[in-house]
Amino acid sequence: MAATAFVRARIDEAVKDEAAAVLAELGLTVSDVVRMTLTRVAKDHALPFELKVPNAETRAAIEASRATMKARRARFTDAQEMFDALDQEARQQ
Repeated sequence: MAATAFVRARIDEAVKDEAAAVLAELGLTVSDVVRMTLTRVAKDHALPFELKVPNAETRAAIEASRATMKARRARFTDAQEMFDALDQEARQQ
């Protein structure tokens, strides 16, 4: 293993203690989880967990999009067929 680097973070003591207790039940330490998380971030170039739950506006947009997709049921054999259908729809409006 290469030289060890130290990572420091400020966190509410109660949160740290609660997390440490949960991790201990799993046989892990806070350092283990930080090491595992940073290793995944470096390997995958992404966070290994979802950052946030969509807000109400985003959830509404997702549901509207799903409803539109379900109602239209448009299926195209290729991209040109889709563009032709979009052009035709635009001319009708």
